[in-house]
Amino acid sequence: MTSAKDLAARLPKEFLFGVATAAYQIEGAAKEDGRGPSIWDAFSRMPGRVFQQHTGDVACDHYHLWEKDLDLIKSLGVGAYRFSIAWPRILPDGRGKVNDKGLDFYDRLIDGMVARGLKVYPTLYHWDLPLMLMGDGGWTARSTAEAFADYAEIVVRRLGDRMDALATINEPWCICHLSHLYGIHAPGEKSTDAFAAAVHTLNLAHGLGVQAARSVRPDLPMGTVLNAYSIYPATESGEDKAAAERAFTFHNGIYMSPVFSGAYPPDILDVFGDKMNIQDGDLEVINQPLDWWGLNYYTPWRIHADFAAGAAYPNAEATPPKDGVPVTDIGWEVDAKGLSDLLIDLYKRYDLPPVYITENGACYNDGVDNGAVPDTRRTDYLEQHFEASADAIDAGVPLKGYFLWSLMDNFEWAEGYKMRFGIVHVDYDTQVRTLKDSGKWYRELVNTHKSSF
Repeated sequence: MTSAKDLAARLPKEFLFGVATAAYQIEGAAKEDGRGPSIWDAFSRMPGRVFQQHTGDVACDHYHLWEKDLDLIKSLGVGAYRFSIAWPRILPDGRGKVNDKGLDFYDRLIDGMVARGLKVYPTLYHWDLPLMLMGDGGWTARSTAEAFADYAEIVVRRLGDRMDALATINEPWCICHLSHLYGIHAPGEKSTDAFAAAVHTLNLAHGLGVQAARSVRPDLPMGTVLNAYSIYPATESGEDKAAAERAFTFHNGIYMSPVFSGAYPPDILDVFGDKMNIQDGDLEVINQPLDWWGLNYYTPWRIHADFAAGAAYPNAEATPPKDGVPVTDIGWEVDAKGLSDLLIDLYKRYDLPPVYITENGACYNDGVDNGAVPDTRRTDYLEQHFEASADAIDAGVPLKGYFLWSLMDNFEWAEGYKMRFGIVHVDYDTQVRTLKDSGKWYRELVNTHKSSF
């Protein structure tokens, strides 16, 4: 293991350490103070969609325990907290009447962060679409992008004066690929047409959201958060190399190219363009200049060509991890080099602003043992990925900070409460929080970094 001192010394003096969460995963209070239902409230109640039909009704009860949770964050020594704002708390129907009690909650939360010296890094949308918007088609409908812009303006007008940076949307890949093409996340569609429409609506919503936020706070640093994939060919064959490049286009370029280059990749337009409802001026709206962007990274993909009967574009399939390759408890391969390789590659392909790692972490389901959680595998994972982060910085990537996923165990979407990503263990029956050994390691790294300069 690398010592905390040696690892801290590889990171710049101004490097920002933080932790990250998301509203539906931790807040609970799903029916309190005027919050409307989201697509996840409905989806999680459908049999077979979420592990044991777990819901976010209570989650980590952060809505009521937020002060203690902020104290916990402060005790780690980190400088910033990344969280999401629940659209259904602000606009219960997605549009129209504003719920002041929802804004009041985030007022209190942000004031609490400022009082504790924590930088404020909110995300406007982390998957909890107001359910009423599904009546118009949800993310497949252009009107949802317009509703998102209205929501962005309302939030920034009330809360933007205390934000240090704002992200529009978290992980459009999960919202489009995972939710509209593969059917794994809410709303659970398996439709190429719905997927194509959602992709363009999401990209457009981002651009409109940036414009709306800047109309209120022109000086607010704006960004977006992408879970771009580190993609390798499974073999050195020409077919697999070509498949890996198609997979990059389909999973990464479909979002990064319009946002950062102002155009969809030609392959995407050839295959999906007629289903995307692209209108004049849309690409200019999507291609807003950004002050920063966020990368969420967990695991690489190893791609082989797939031209079997019925296989669709990109005619590429991820291979499962080989026997003996380390994996987390959710089955994801551990390969920290994928993080540094991806960052370096993306900065070669695109003209990008500075980046933060907005999520990185590992699922290990260690429990409490005599008041402690000895999750050494997570500590090893984090150490390796901080080394990779430093490697990227050494290679010239303008990496400005790191938000660990996650502060605490929480509702892990389709996996319910079965999977644990936190550096803080949560007993969901008692809501007792227990700092894991990985959390103690992170605290040591952060404090060592502070004392190194």
